[in-house]
Amino acid sequence: MRQSWDEFFYELAGYLAMRSTCLHRHYGCVLVRDKTVISTGFNGAPRGCIHCEVMGCPRATVASGERPDLCRGTHAEQNVIANAARIGVSTLNTTLYLYPGDIPCPLCAKILINAGVSCVHYRTTNYPGYGDSIGLLQEAGVSLVRDVAPDKDNEEDEIEQEEESI
Repeated sequence: MRQSWDEFFYELAGYLAMRSTCLHRHYGCVLVRDKTVISTGFNGAPRGCIHCEVMGCPRATVASGERPDLCRGTHAEQNVIANAARIGVSTLNTTLYLYPGDIPCPLCAKILINAGVSCVHYRTTNYPGYGDSIGLLQEAGVSLVRDVAPDKDNEEDEIEQEEESI
């Protein structure tokens, strides 16, 4: 059976995550308009800079979500917008798919809003500060679609997803 467009774009974002140079988290994302990928991104050090897998992580002892200023990496969502800008592609009225599926952090949410992203597909709310992200995205009129991963076996999460869609 042919996979859905949503699953196709999540899977593509998963392949992009394999390019991540972060020592702790591997994220990838695709920006789509009319079922066409217009930009891609993954997290890691800026172009031309030494990757953390070479120099080590300056945040190795810092909890997730704390002290983002110490991180050399750029989030996948930031890179997908920067990559579109780099080649002159508009991000207005686009849809974002992020792998593994955490809701974007508050900073990325603000960038996505200002870039004109109109829909964000996500699967989990594991990132610290996700409530702030959801609030900002909803306030700006960005559609949020919470998808359930096809291999998900956690009934509680599936029930939560169903309740959110009501």
